[in-house]
Amino acid sequence: MGKKAKMLDPNAPKKILTPVNLWAYALGLLGINLMIGLVNSYQAEFFNKMLGANLMIIAAIILGAKFISIIADFVIGHLIDKSRFKSGKMRPWILISAFPLVVATMLSFAAFKFPDTTAGQVGMYIYIGFIVTIWNVSMTLADIPSQGMLSLLSPDGNERNGAAGLGNTLKSVALAVSGVFATIILMAFGKDALDTVTYLVLAGVLCALGFGFQLFMYFKCKENVKSEGSSAVTFKDMFHELRTNKQILIVFLTYILGFGRNIGMGIAVQATYILCREGVDLSFLSFLGFEGRLYGDGISWAIGITSAISSMIVIVFCSAINKKLGEKKFFIIAGVYGCLTSVACVLAYIFGGSFARSFWAILIYQFLFGFAYGPNGFLPMVMTSDCVDYQEWKTGKRSEGTQFAILSMSNKLSNGLSVSIGIFLMGAIGFSAATANSYIQNDVTHIAEYITDDMQNKAWMIYFLVPGICMLVSSIPMFFYKINEKTKKIMRAELAERRAAAEALETGEKEEVAENNQEVFEEPVETSNEEITKDEE
Repeated sequence: MGKKAKMLDPNAPKKILTPVNLWAYALGLLGINLMIGLVNSYQAEFFNKMLGANLMIIAAIILGAKFISIIADFVIGHLIDKSRFKSGKMRPWILISAFPLVVATMLSFAAFKFPDTTAGQVGMYIYIGFIVTIWNVSMTLADIPSQGMLSLLSPDGNERNGAAGLGNTLKSVALAVSGVFATIILMAFGKDALDTVTYLVLAGVLCALGFGFQLFMYFKCKENVKSEGSSAVTFKDMFHELRTNKQILIVFLTYILGFGRNIGMGIAVQATYILCREGVDLSFLSFLGFEGRLYGDGISWAIGITSAISSMIVIVFCSAINKKLGEKKFFIIAGVYGCLTSVACVLAYIFGGSFARSFWAILIYQFLFGFAYGPNGFLPMVMTSDCVDYQEWKTGKRSEGTQFAILSMSNKLSNGLSVSIGIFLMGAIGFSAATANSYIQNDVTHIAEYITDDMQNKAWMIYFLVPGICMLVSSIPMFFYKINEKTKKIMRAELAERRAAAEALETGEKEEVAENNQEVFEEPVETSNEEITKDEE
């Protein structure tokens, strides 16, 4: 006797988001963030080490470029809302943005020599400012539609949460993986630190992968929620929305107040130089043909590898945890935990003795702290997607481009503050990659004369204490967040009824128009046939 057929629940909601659509979206995010992670981690280091630029001046340029790109956020969001492409609302912009992002990323690692004169130095900083600004605008062009796709993948909130979870998992991997690629390339070239050639090779590999995944997102990711481009607004309207839409304002504030949450990623290379001043021994990889140590930019993933593991554990379960706790509780709990953990680990590092300052202790600290990172990328995307529905529910107006432009602007401003302030502080404590590299190349045994214990303590506080405090502070606005599970159910049910009624009305109007056209068309035909018959008789 054969197996019984599995009974299907006729009342179960029909799945709209297919596996192909889901993975195309997530891999597209991975591709874009491969390039973002590369630039965030290595661009300042490249300008400092290869061009000789001052870290604090680079930090000021990066911050200025972020503010310029914020204007681009609004312009691009406005253009997306007004656009009317047959292939969709967000998809065409993913294709449009692919080539500029690759070109700008490659140019970020092209080492042009400038004369060691006042005019040459001015020209170098003008060049750096131009490259950094062009890259940030190109990143905005790719970031807004890729994030905006989330609200168009499915009208089902649970499916969108699942897509956000997978997308954020791959995004987190992409942001951190550039250091791993750097190590592999250095081992392949038999070098202990990145130079002009290996920097360019690293950029080329990640750009090729990123470009391919971004194109895959364009060709395979389908928009399942219809959104007309009629909701475009002016600059005044967008700023007005931030002032009057409290829910999207809360998302904005969690980013700005929590700017330092990701400061470690922006200064990972500098922190590795300082905290692992004697380098990391990779002799256990001798079976791969590599024996020796790597320093700084060659092993920047080392001190963050364990936090990536613990944060990935949380990211995998983010959707389930969020479903149980809701965005509000989840965000607040993560913020409190992150702050308490960072304070404890900083005190242990500074006052705990030799082992507490060792590379192995840092791995333990990072693993414990990493659990607080998981919700950072996931929750704002889910919240913004809900804010789009919430706005439509309250006002009848749906504008993904504008709402996700605000998300992108928030992320960009937060990231700009994080990277620029982090790099500025590293420069302020006296660190320079060029100086550190000269010790490594000439006499690494005396590197402690430059990278002192005091510099290590200061670097550790920048790298570890600032993120924890920012996590706690960014949780404060979440006490006023109103879109809970009960609100979502009511909101989505009413929106579904409205859309069904609008579709029925539109269908009815089309049928009425068709009937009227048919009547108008048939009457003269019948008269003409009668006349022809009479003539024949």
